[in-house]
This record gives sequence, C-alpha cells and structure tokens, in this order.
Amino acid sequence: MILPVGTLVNVAAVILGSTIGLMLRKSLPERYQKVVFQAIGLFTLFLGLKMAFDVQYILVMVFALIIGGLLGEWMGIDAGMNDLSEKLRKKLKAEGKFNEGLITAFILFCMGSLTILGALEEGLHGDRSLLYTKSILDGFSAIFLTTSFGIGVAFSVIPLFIFQVGITLLAQQAEPYLDALYIQELSAVGGLMILAIGLNLLKLTQIKVANFIPALLLSPVILFLVLKFSS
Repeated sequence: MILPVGTLVNVAAVILGSTIGLMLRKSLPERYQKVVFQAIGLFTLFLGLKMAFDVQYILVMVFALIIGGLLGEWMGIDAGMNDLSEKLRKKLKAEGKFNEGLITAFILFCMGSLTILGALEEGLHGDRSLLYTKSILDGFSAIFLTTSFGIGVAFSVIPLFIFQVGITLLAQQAEPYLDALYIQELSAVGGLMILAIGLNLLKLTQIKVANFIPALLLSPVILFLVLKFSS
C-alpha cells in the first residue's frame, strides 16, 4: 500500500499558506482586502473557463451537471456542508466568512485536473511530483484566500485530505479501468464548478456550488454509457 505522502505535503502547504494569510489579514486594510477578493474572483473565472474548454463531450457535461445538481439539491449537500462548517465556526469562535472560506477553498483545491491526476499518479505509481507542484500552488492560493475569508480556508484541509486520499486508494483498486479521457471530462465539469465560484466571489450570482459535487461522479458514468452505445 502506497502512503499518501503527496497529500500530506499538500495539507501542510495549505496550513502554512493560511497561517501567513492570517498574519497578513491583520495588517491589511479592508479596502486592500476587497481588491484581493476581486482579484481571486477574476482568476477563478479564468481558471474555470480554461478547464471547462477542455471538454470533448459537451452533452456529457450538461447531463452530469443537471442530474448531479438535482441530486445534490435533493441530498442537501450545500446546506449540510454549511451546517457542519457553522458548527465548527461556533466551536472555534471564529470570525470572518468561515463557511464561505472553507467551502470555496475546498472546491478550488480539489476540483482541478492536477488534484485528480496527482492523486492517481501517487496511487498507481508512487509518483508524487504532481502533488508537490500542486502543494506550491495551493500554498500561495491559501495565502490570498485567507486574507479574504479568514481561518475557514485552513480547515479546508480536512475534506481535501479525505478527497485526495480517497482517490489515491481508489486508484490502486481501479487501475485497469482508468482512462485519460474520463479524467479530462471530469476535470471539465470541475472547471464549470470553479467558474461558478468565481461568479459567486464577484457577487454576480449565488450558486450553491457544493450541490453539484455529484456531477463529478456522474460524469465518467455518463461518458461510459455514451461511448458504449455509440460504438
């Protein structure tokens, strides 16, 4: 069994970045925090669009998002995550946008192709180079996210750890069934979710992004069915 060292390094990088962000937050005037917040929103839009444009099967993306979104709404994923993070916030007596910071950081850190490919590479071959690269990017992102949202960003490492370790362990069992096309389509769906976060950050929408998490699981299933019945 391959130990998830890459994910542990990733978690440490986010905690370090969040710590630096908290120190900067105390000395950063509110008007500058607003500029950072807007910059993160614009970058998130760009990142989401870049990932989404890699899609090859648009209908797969559409159906995954529609069915996944309906399932997420029915299951109350967004409300459940908010309730859990609110309980945590009250226990810690944390100030700032704790819930928004935790959920936003989790989705940003976990929905990219680098997350999926990195965790798969670690699980399949013990290669942690992609996760080490991701750790550097996430560490810097955590600094800027924390200046805007506060300590909630640091606690995103809990679902991040569960998510990435889950993929790493699953990869060891599912190696014969993995295909680059499935990862690409799944990442494109994640890109649209990140795009939605960017719109929320800029206060243009109020999309319950967490409700679309089931779309990530449905994307490879729908793609498999499309490829099977079209061949």
